[in-house]
Amino acid sequence: MGNSGEPRGKKPGPRRHIAFFSGFLPKLPQPVQPPRLWECRPPAFKTVDAGTFVFDASNLLTGLAQHGYRTVCVGGVTYFSRETPLGSVLPDMFHEDHWRPEFCSPEPDSTRHQVDQALAVADNYVNRPLFLFVNVSATHVPHGHYTGDCTDSWLSQAAALAYADERLGRLIDSLTRKRRWLIIMCADHGDAFGEDGYHGRRIAHPTVLNVPFAAMLREPAATLTEHDSSPRQRFEA
Repeated sequence: MGNSGEPRGKKPGPRRHIAFFSGFLPKLPQPVQPPRLWECRPPAFKTVDAGTFVFDASNLLTGLAQHGYRTVCVGGVTYFSRETPLGSVLPDMFHEDHWRPEFCSPEPDSTRHQVDQALAVADNYVNRPLFLFVNVSATHVPHGHYTGDCTDSWLSQAAALAYADERLGRLIDSLTRKRRWLIIMCADHGDAFGEDGYHGRRIAHPTVLNVPFAAMLREPAATLTEHDSSPRQRFEA
């Protein structure tokens, strides 16, 4: 999800998420970057902004656990399925992980199933600090079923995004009805659908490297408009 200083080729899915959990969120397309929201404890010579959450651990999940948080993921793509050794790397980082076939992108109503699971988790830990990670799969291929096509296109991905957006609204509204939440929404990559002749995501092309990003602090019973009137921006992955 972030730029770790490595060459700009695309990283495998688990590595992008691990970079995110280490503090490498997508960057603004500008020379001066805002301070990181969180960061692994750096070497002594490095200065860290006072507003950055610094944890003495190898990743955010372990760092939050040291502060009493329960860490839970609701997987979507098969990197969270535990069907293979690679599919166990990310789930193993959490206290608790959930994945079922209906959470995966071939299921047309995958986000609704994921939101139901996420809300059940939140209900279980209503009196405990909670880090909840939801890996939305609906915008991942295949998504042609959202437009009734047998192939994927930018139109079907847009339809998938509209579908997921509506379901995520229910998740955010339900979570913030009684508790305060820091909510971060972003993608780990984009997709090319013929731009400059490119297709897919394992390429260093602006349509792949530029991703949406939003961060907001939601108070109980608040609305998105009340707490975040600034326009959304696209960030570099």
